[in-house]
Amino acid sequence: MESEKNWYVIHTYSGYENKVKANLERKVHSMGMEDEIFRVVVPMEDEVEIKDGKKKITKKKVFPGYVMVEMIVNDKSWYVVRNTPGVTGFVGSGTKPIPLTDAEIKNILKSMGIEELRQKMDIEVSQIVRITSGAFENWTAKVLEIYPERSKLKVLVDMFGRETPVELDFSQIEKV
Repeated sequence: MESEKNWYVIHTYSGYENKVKANLERKVHSMGMEDEIFRVVVPMEDEVEIKDGKKKITKKKVFPGYVMVEMIVNDKSWYVVRNTPGVTGFVGSGTKPIPLTDAEIKNILKSMGIEELRQKMDIEVSQIVRITSGAFENWTAKVLEIYPERSKLKVLVDMFGRETPVELDFSQIEKV
């Protein structure tokens, strides 16, 4: 369906990914297209390099020459992206761009530390949950606040006889 927002991959000149991202974001803002073109992402991951006995972490492009765009494809949005300097085209067959699957985009964003698909959580404030990962793994906690827009929640963990507030991702908890 054309009115649905999806993630698409655009091909760019190699080395111009960040420039394309900046140009496209500027264009979207100046043309008021925030309701058609939502996010522009250059997939990056941390690379650990050891030089002179010192650990150095650098960001490395996961897919050199490609930029991901979350957008609703229509004639205007397609034209704006296609005519951004440095963009050579959409990845897809012929003239129609092919959206990434939910699984593909979720894996890419997760590897970057961005949780894309907002999880629905069937929990309520004051409910007891179990923490499934992180420093408090296997502890139970009481839900204090829920932030569905960020897929996070604040819980109270009983630590040394004191209730301590801890912010967690939805993916770090389960219902008891």
